[in-house]
Amino acid sequence: MESIEAFILAGGASSRMGSDKFQLPLQGQTVAQLIANALHDVASSVTVVGRQLDDPSLNCKPDVYPQWGALGGVHAALSGCMTEWAIIVACDMPWVSGDLFKRLGSLREQFDAVVPVQADGRPQPLCGFYRVGPCLTAAERLIKDGERRPLTLLQSVRTRWVPFEELNDLPEAEFLFANLNTPDDYARALMKGESLHTKD
Repeated sequence: MESIEAFILAGGASSRMGSDKFQLPLQGQTVAQLIANALHDVASSVTVVGRQLDDPSLNCKPDVYPQWGALGGVHAALSGCMTEWAIIVACDMPWVSGDLFKRLGSLREQFDAVVPVQADGRPQPLCGFYRVGPCLTAAERLIKDGERRPLTLLQSVRTRWVPFEELNDLPEAEFLFANLNTPDDYARALMKGESLHTKD
């Protein structure tokens, strides 16, 4: 693929987890590093949005609209992107993969965004490709109107929704969209990480 910049949204409060989920250790790395490793398979750079980290391998960028939720994070990523396309990922999805982003990236033609839909039918707006021009224009308009949901942005541009049936052949597909929101989620992630380590 051509040069694409990737952004990890890390501006949330992690209130349900009780600690910074982005820095939780998993498979000998932090969650941040796991996500960044997957993104480096397809992106020319990886930037963390909404958080300053003591990690020299990751660029960091503040929110343009602090405390504006997920759409504010998307807007900050798009406003800082120098390439035509941006990959945007939430900070609580440790099992995303380079294979996933390559598949999504292959579906961009004639669309302004490409976003997967998980097995239960819920879209994952914070795990997709955004064409910067039209998506940034839409994000700015929606924020001025008081909107905070990325889903509303995606409904206002040409979005390719990718059903799980088009992704379930990918390795570890059942875990791709597993979120880290609570201590129980983290305990399950640790168990999965240990299982993967045993396989290796």
